[in-house]
Amino acid sequence: MTTALAILSLASFQKPAFPTITPESCLSHIRFLASDLLEGRGTPSRGLDLAAEYIASQFQSIGLAPVSEKSYFVTSEFTSRRNSITGKVHNVIGVWRGSDPKLKDTYILVTAHYDHLGKREGEGDQIWNGANDDASGTSGVIEIARALKSLGLKRSVVFVCFWGEEAGLQGSRAYVQNPLFPLKQTIANVNLEQIGRTDDDEGPRVSEFNLTGFDYSNLASFFKTAAKPFGVNVTMHPKLSAPYFSASDNAAFAAAGIVAHTISTAYSFPDYHKPGDEWSKIHPENMAKIVKSAAAGIRDLANSAKAPEWNRTNERTKRFYEAYDKLMGISPKT
Repeated sequence: MTTALAILSLASFQKPAFPTITPESCLSHIRFLASDLLEGRGTPSRGLDLAAEYIASQFQSIGLAPVSEKSYFVTSEFTSRRNSITGKVHNVIGVWRGSDPKLKDTYILVTAHYDHLGKREGEGDQIWNGANDDASGTSGVIEIARALKSLGLKRSVVFVCFWGEEAGLQGSRAYVQNPLFPLKQTIANVNLEQIGRTDDDEGPRVSEFNLTGFDYSNLASFFKTAAKPFGVNVTMHPKLSAPYFSASDNAAFAAAGIVAHTISTAYSFPDYHKPGDEWSKIHPENMAKIVKSAAAGIRDLANSAKAPEWNRTNERTKRFYEAYDKLMGISPKT
C-alpha cells in the first residue's frame, strides 16, 4: 500500500460514526418540544398537536416513508380523565424499508413518547415542559432515523412517537391493538426515555445508560458491543432495572410477547414530573454519545440474522415469553 493510500485508509477508518448526531442536533429538537409555546404537551392539547406536526415534518425532511400515501399520523380520539377534554391524538410513524429479501418483512420498532403533563393552574411556573421526560427520547428517535438513512439495513426499522404515555401508555397500547406492521414479524422494540440528563438522584450518570429489564432478554448484548466505540457503558441498575420495566411504552409490546426494553440515562432526577424539567438542564454532549450508541445497536440488530430472545431461565419473564409463544402459535410444553 502506498503512503497516500495508507493515509486515505486511516482517515476513512477514523471517520466518526453517525456524524449527523451532534449535541446541537439533539438539543435543537428538545428546545422546541419543551418550549413554553407547547405548554407541556398534555393529552390532548394544542401543544401536543404542534409537537406531532413538528415530528412529522422531521420525518418528512429525513425521507422516512409515511404510514399512508399522504400522512405520518395514525389518529385516535381520547378524553382526558384529568380535565375531561376530548380531542384527536396522533401516533407519528415513519419507516425505513429493509433491503434483504428474507429479512425486510421483519421489523424493529424504535420509539419514544412525545406527550407530557401539560399546564396546571397555580402561581409561578405551571408549565410542565418535560424536556428529559420525554422530549429527549423523541429527539433521539428523530436523530437515529436521520443517522440510519441510506445504510441499506437488512430489516425494516419503524420509528414511532407515541401520544399518551403519561396517561397510561395509551398510544403504545393503541398501536399494539391495531398494529401497522405484523406483531408476529416485529422482533424488538427499543424505547428511549429520559436520555438527556445526567444528574441522577444517585449521582452523576455520564457515558452510561441502562436498559430496563436488563436481564429479561439478550437484547442488551447488542447494545453493549455497539456502545464501546463511543466510550459508553451499558449497565443494569441493581435496584431499578426491574421495576422501571413496566413504567414506559415498552411494556405494551412486552405484554404482547415482543422483546421490548427502554434505554434510559437517569431513572430518577431532580424535577422529575415537575415544571423544572426544562431544556436548559439537558447535557447535550452526553446525550449525543448515548444516541450514537443506540443508533449503532439498532443498526447491528437490523443487520443481524438472529433476533433477540427472552431469557427463559428468568422467572420474571415467564408471562412475556408465554405471550411470545402464543403470538407465534407455539403450543405450551406439557
